[in-house]
Amino acid sequence: MMRYCSTRDTEQKNVCTSAQAIKQGLASDGGLFVPLELPVLTEEFLQSLAGASYDVRAAKILKLFLDDYTEKELLEDCAAAYREQSFPGGAAPLVKVDDFSHTYSLELWHGPTAAFKDMALQIMPRLLSRALQKTGEDRTALILVATSGDTGKAALEGYRDINQIKIMVFYPVDGVSRVQKLQMATQEGDNVNVCAIRGNFDDAQTGVKCIFGDEEAAEKLKQAGYVLSSANSINWGRLAPQIVYYISAYLDLISRNELRPGETFNVCVPTGNFGNIFAAYLAKRMGLPIGKLICASNSNNILTDFLQTGTYDRNRPFHLTMSPSMDILISSNLERLLYFTAGSEKTAAYMKQLNTEGKYTVDADVKAAIDETFAGYFATEKQTEQTIHTYFERHGYLCDTHTAVALCCAAQYQNHTGDFAPMVVDSTASPYKFANDVYRAVTGEPASDELAALKELSSKTDTEIPYPLAGLAKRKVRFDTVIDAKDMLSEVYKYLGI
Repeated sequence: MMRYCSTRDTEQKNVCTSAQAIKQGLASDGGLFVPLELPVLTEEFLQSLAGASYDVRAAKILKLFLDDYTEKELLEDCAAAYREQSFPGGAAPLVKVDDFSHTYSLELWHGPTAAFKDMALQIMPRLLSRALQKTGEDRTALILVATSGDTGKAALEGYRDINQIKIMVFYPVDGVSRVQKLQMATQEGDNVNVCAIRGNFDDAQTGVKCIFGDEEAAEKLKQAGYVLSSANSINWGRLAPQIVYYISAYLDLISRNELRPGETFNVCVPTGNFGNIFAAYLAKRMGLPIGKLICASNSNNILTDFLQTGTYDRNRPFHLTMSPSMDILISSNLERLLYFTAGSEKTAAYMKQLNTEGKYTVDADVKAAIDETFAGYFATEKQTEQTIHTYFERHGYLCDTHTAVALCCAAQYQNHTGDFAPMVVDSTASPYKFANDVYRAVTGEPASDELAALKELSSKTDTEIPYPLAGLAKRKVRFDTVIDAKDMLSEVYKYLGI
């Protein structure tokens, strides 16, 4: 049976099942859950998925990791998560956007919140609900989420009115777009709550982690009938579904005769918390023929510097950019990569150093292991805007600001290395989630305002506003609380009435 341990558990003392890892979210020592071993993608297994629908592919791949769930349970949950009503037109369509550079856009944003987080957060609540049953948990799971924009809305939508679960989302008050803020503030559901904090995403994420590590808070919540869990990509139940779409993209390339079985392709991911690109890394480790993983950053290019130098240093200016979901200086899932390349003992030491000094430098052998797979590039605000304009004018392809960062970095990698293997670029959000910036990039002129930009962008580009964003301005605002980061735990207690 598949077993999981913490990235910091040097003796593997606290090994658990996938259901236990999903229920708990964060390991008790502050580390992240990882599988003790990785399944292997055989050619026979991949061929069996070639003509399958996305939900069947997802169930079969998740079964490799979640073997305490039955195949029937996973097929049922994946069918419900990726149904046509939630993902009109398909869950993860692959669109060729540039013949010359063999670049493909893996559009992960066709779900109910118009962001890639839906790909995991439509299935994760179902996995957690089953995990509570499988572990004999009778308490209510309290989901705490720190978001830089998209995770919050996707988690709220995925978990709303799910039995035995409450969810509370924290976001930086000035660190998300107006569309993202309105999506969260107008969220429906009887078991949801949203709160803004004064500070940035890292402040919100640190606050959530502190609550998870607070033994007194855990006991108080336990007495009140709650158990903490997380919907961020630190939770294995959130990360595992992300592995699926890289395997699915590979199968789609083969079915379209644009890649031969076993032929290498590259992947470029706009990266903030490192979960999405780490999922691609796991797929590669499992045997998927990925060549290079290009880690694309915006002006908060801490990951670019780390991949180029081996030093991770969060002691730097923080920038608010037009790609806010990447405005992050503490990339939590990087810890999982360190575990697979450096081992738990070194990982624990690096994380301790990051906590005390704000930086660490990996050993030469660890850097060499990372270099085999990863390359890091970043895009400035000007480059991001130019990329949006160029792809629309030259290729007729409209992309959001985060996708533009990835397209820009993919081109940098190709020009720098001469490696023009097929390039799959993660398209992580609809351009309409950042309509104001996209409209300005396309036209050279500002929109009337951020909400008016939705209609103006549609009119200018002859594209449709996605159903999750249509009529957003008319929805009732339910949540408008703003607090200091130090008051997050008190706000949790207030929400629960304890």
